[in-house]
Amino acid sequence: MIRVTAASGAYEIHCRWGALADIGSLMRDAGLGGAAFVVTDSNVGPQFGERTLAALHAAGFEPALFTVPAGEASKSLDTVRHVYDWLIDHRAERASAVVALGGGVVGDLAGFVAATYLRGVPFVQCPTSLLSMVDASIGGKVGVDHPRGKNLIGAFYPPRLVVQDTSLLAALPSRSLREGFAEVIKHGLIMDPPMLDVLEAEAKRLLAVEPDLITEVVARNAALKAKIVSEDEREGGLRAILNYGHTIGHAIEAVTAYGPILHGEAISVGMMAAAEIGRRTGITPPAIAERQRRLFQLYGLPVRSPGLDADAVLAATRLDKKMAGRKLRWVLLEDAGRPLVRDDVPDGVVRDVLAELFA
Repeated sequence: MIRVTAASGAYEIHCRWGALADIGSLMRDAGLGGAAFVVTDSNVGPQFGERTLAALHAAGFEPALFTVPAGEASKSLDTVRHVYDWLIDHRAERASAVVALGGGVVGDLAGFVAATYLRGVPFVQCPTSLLSMVDASIGGKVGVDHPRGKNLIGAFYPPRLVVQDTSLLAALPSRSLREGFAEVIKHGLIMDPPMLDVLEAEAKRLLAVEPDLITEVVARNAALKAKIVSEDEREGGLRAILNYGHTIGHAIEAVTAYGPILHGEAISVGMMAAAEIGRRTGITPPAIAERQRRLFQLYGLPVRSPGLDADAVLAATRLDKKMAGRKLRWVLLEDAGRPLVRDDVPDGVVRDVLAELFA
């Protein structure tokens, strides 16, 4: 069990193989009861929806399920309205819990609904993707996209509980599993260099979702994220390092209309951009940039994104929610485990790097 102790409230992360069977009892232990409104998507629902409802019912909850179309397009205010309608139709009350059963899209969407319906109802994260287990389900950042930028509408709203069943990862399509390793590699690069050795040595076993090893790595990453969130819940300082690669990555997603490029794939290209920006400004050692490239290639993640418009991506970064004083803040690496934040990177350097990565 991993504990987050943020200013807005403490909560537990339960990470183990087969944890979904215990979601009802874990929610009871967290002080929840009554109705449980499960939000899922069209990929996850058919696989794990009935199992989740059965586990909740066995623990004395009155569960119901709402399914949204799979994909980033569901992270919209229009989808939020449909979920509100469903909750109202079912007479959901302030004591009712909203349970997010899915990846990062479902977690962000359901969390935003929970934060705003009746001015806030209990929220439980049950992530089903690697990306969500190691990143999105922890930290209380919830929200939806705007056509002009990712996650521009949202809130900080911590869950009451996070239930991570690593056995669900075995059901992921290969591409979806691989994209999750972008965030795992990021964690190693910014704050856990010894984990990079594990990722290099054990790639085949991790991609095969071997139970003990994948659970160990997920729990290790969840603990890293929990530590950062506990120290800096609202990105006032330390938490900013988690945005390594995300300024360009989110811009890529916006320019491509959240369609053909998965989040983890956009972030891996964004991290390559950050590494090259760091190298060209004399901050990042070439050996670190090259090690990062090799890791991405080992896990089948892209290191370039041919065909994109560098100027369009650069323009999209101007809507990044992490701008301060109209300056972009770049997370760069002085070495593995030594990130720093800079706001003085010339646009010309960024444009040249993007032109090369998108050529």
